[in-house]
Order: sequence, then C-alpha cells, then structure tokens
Amino acid sequence: MMRVIRCSGTGRGKQKGFDLTTAPACNFNPKISTIQSISPTFAPSLVPKGRDRLKITRRVTTHRGGIHRGRLDGQDMFTGIITDIGRVLGVEMRGDMRARIGCSYDLSTVDLGASIACDGVCLTVIAKGENWFDVDISAETITKTSISANGWESGKRLNLERALKIGDELGGHIVSGHVDGVAVIESLTDEGDSTRITFRAPENLKRFIASKGSVALNGTSLTVNEVEDDLFGVNLIPHTQEVTTWGDAKVGDSINLEIDMLARYVARLAEAG
Repeated sequence: MMRVIRCSGTGRGKQKGFDLTTAPACNFNPKISTIQSISPTFAPSLVPKGRDRLKITRRVTTHRGGIHRGRLDGQDMFTGIITDIGRVLGVEMRGDMRARIGCSYDLSTVDLGASIACDGVCLTVIAKGENWFDVDISAETITKTSISANGWESGKRLNLERALKIGDELGGHIVSGHVDGVAVIESLTDEGDSTRITFRAPENLKRFIASKGSVALNGTSLTVNEVEDDLFGVNLIPHTQEVTTWGDAKVGDSINLEIDMLARYVARLAEAG
C-alpha cells in the first residue's frame, strides 16, 4: 500500500511530500539467553548521555549535513543491496550481546542511533570509532536469527547496508531488517560462472515464497528461481559473490530469511477471501 506523506513545518532545510511504503517494525523484546561461539570480550565505548537524537515519525526532515532519510513510525527501510562487508571485531555478553563491527563506511556520516542492517538484521549504532561501530543484540533477536546457530565469532564477515535515503535508487526490494526465520543451505551447484544455491525454508514460511518472487537472504535481495514444497533455489552471479559474503557459503549454513512483505500481504488477502 502506497501512502502520500505531506510534510510541512518549520526548521532548517526544506521539507516536501514523498511517497513512502509502509514496513513492519524491527523491534524485539530482550531477554537473556545463551549463545555459542562467543569470542573474548572487549571494552566497548560508552554512549554519551544526554546526546540529542533525531527521531522522525511519519515525516521526512533534514538530517545532519542536509541528507534526507525516510522513516515510518521510527522504522528504517533497506533495499537488499549490500554496500559493505563488515567484520566482527569482538562480542561481549552483558545481559544481551554487544558486538563491535569493523567496516569501511565513513562513520562521520553515521549518527548514533542510526540503523545498519547486519546480515539482514536491523541493528542500532550505539557507539562508533573511525572504522568500527557497536550494536546491542537482544536475546530475542539471537534466538530468531542465524546468530543462535552460527554465532558471531571474531573475524566473521557480515553483509552490511545502511538505511535507505530518500532519493536513493531502489535496486532490490523493500526490506525491513526484521528477520522472519532461518533457512538452511541444502546444496550448492556451479552453473557456468554462477552458483545455484538450494535452501530449505521453515515450514511456516514456505507458502510466502514464490517462483520469480523476491526474498532477502542474509540481507541480500535475491530472486527465487524455483520452488518445490519447502525447497527453493536462487542463482548467484560472480559479482554478487564478490561484493557480499556469499562467496563463503557452504552446505548446512543457517541463513537469515526475510519474506517479501508484498507476498505476505497477498497471502493475508487470499486468506480473508
């Protein structure tokens, strides 16, 4: 459903109306849990207290530096086009899990409180340095994503994407960063220069996956080639494998799966008759 948001008011910068697509929230209720493959702890930076943070609810406004970012009810959106490969520098259990992630982003343009999708999981930047940022990951998020199966050991590579800005090209499809479940790699087959990967989807999600439809796998927007019951396949061209972590994929890996929200809405409409 498309909604026209008309922005008006005072303040620095010009405000306009934009067409924005609604997206589900990526908030989780934290509770303590256990996790395997935790690396030695590090001493993360403390988030400055009293720091002003920009919160946009159902409007578009001017961000620091004149960059416009669109958010609906505080929810950032992504496209599934990976823009950097990060690396886990360390993790620490402190009720939930705190991770430090190295990256090549210009972090002077990333505000504290900004969202970055890490392997498809929408996470909030709570501290940063010249070439790293920290995120907190709730126990709920850990249990609902591939982190519980694979762990985030030091050195692990992650697909990264910053939140969509108004005016950015939508090269993939709308992704919320809310992981729906975990798929498992069943097979990898070379087909010319490309690689075909077959996944097994969770039973409760298979009905949302359609041939030629879109899915987000570890944050990457991919097209489904074929579907057979709970199995579905995608093809990865060499470029995709080079600019993402998909070159590391192997049989048995657990993969974060986010269903295309349009497929979910269509299924709900069909159920309603």
